[in-house]
Amino acid sequence: MAHLLMVESWVGSMSRLLPRAVREAGHTFTFLTRDLHHYLRSAPEGTAHPLLGARHVLTAETNDTETLLPFVERAHEALRFDGVITSCDYYLPTVARIAGRLGLPGPTAEAVENACRKDATRRVLAAAGVPGPRYAACASLAEAADAARDIGYPLVLKPADLCAGMFVRRIDDEAELTAAYRALAGFPVNARGQRRAPGVLLEELLDGPEVSVETVSYAGTTEVVGVTDKSVGGAPAFVETGHMFPAALPAPDVVAAVDTACRAVAALGLDEVVAHTEIKLTSAGPRVVEVNPRPAGNRITELVRHVTGIDLAAAAVDVALGRTPDLRRTPTGLSSAAIGFLVPDTAGTLTAVDGAEQVRDADGLLELQLAEPGKTVKAAGSNNEYLGHVMAGDAEGTGARDRVETLIAALRPQVVTSR
Repeated sequence: MAHLLMVESWVGSMSRLLPRAVREAGHTFTFLTRDLHHYLRSAPEGTAHPLLGARHVLTAETNDTETLLPFVERAHEALRFDGVITSCDYYLPTVARIAGRLGLPGPTAEAVENACRKDATRRVLAAAGVPGPRYAACASLAEAADAARDIGYPLVLKPADLCAGMFVRRIDDEAELTAAYRALAGFPVNARGQRRAPGVLLEELLDGPEVSVETVSYAGTTEVVGVTDKSVGGAPAFVETGHMFPAALPAPDVVAAVDTACRAVAALGLDEVVAHTEIKLTSAGPRVVEVNPRPAGNRITELVRHVTGIDLAAAAVDVALGRTPDLRRTPTGLSSAAIGFLVPDTAGTLTAVDGAEQVRDADGLLELQLAEPGKTVKAAGSNNEYLGHVMAGDAEGTGARDRVETLIAALRPQVVTSR
């Protein structure tokens, strides 16, 4: 039995999947956070949050790494950790520094920091010859306007240091560039109270479908678990509306996506890590969108598990402990699994979701999760505004996406607009 230090967490599904993986492997964990109430508020009423299954809960200022490291060293002397882990992107660099300080397994801090900063990722991959979009990292609006004219409209504006598609926008002209730049500048602190890096990243708008490659790297090797597809809506934002595993792609496209993702992981120097690398399959060939040095979000890990039997959350626990992950495929009875998200397009208050009973009784349903009435609704501008999701599987082939899209279409959110 091993003892992990878990530093913060997302409050969504991974805050349940990662503790489950630790528990099912027979391990324990200590949870370290700056604000325990951040998680308690997200637990359904009358239930205990899985993070409270920790052996210990420690409180420290996790946003100040220089003071946190000595605190963790003292905790390590008393509690003895065998590995350190997080599911939250904003603390991945901190976890890498802790692992290095304590001599525990994990990727290097430099590799993680470069992967978590989108502008740094672009520099590293370009230097290694890994294909990506034309881009410019801009420290001011004037610099961005000059770069945009050089790259050419339409293009994509994105922050270098945020997650879930926040403030990522398609830009068609200088007026839209100015509005998007100023909107991002008005968000100086992220959702975890960390001061953001100024400036923006501008990128060429890529054509073609987007997929993600799920990999596990350990002991200097990278194993590919599979390729997931993605559907996107919410223009001019890029809101993920659904995924299917495995992606229904011609074999040459799968090979191209996998090769590009593995080259990106290697160029960044990532090891002892589960990674989720997003790739655009453009008319000019595959291009890297970003490399995430953690298991995929939006319940993609569950799609993988339903089809292959491989638990990527468990693999993340294994590599954090320096152990060989179990990536053997086992029969599950499903050939594909897909998820679709209920994406709001109006603001107001949710009063009901009609059609839920019909969906709940549908063949092939794996999960149905819906927001409770009374929820304040915003028109989606990122992956943070979903009103729920539907997950379904197909035993015969790649029909899971069509099944999910049919079920999502049957759900009708009732939103009372504010006056």
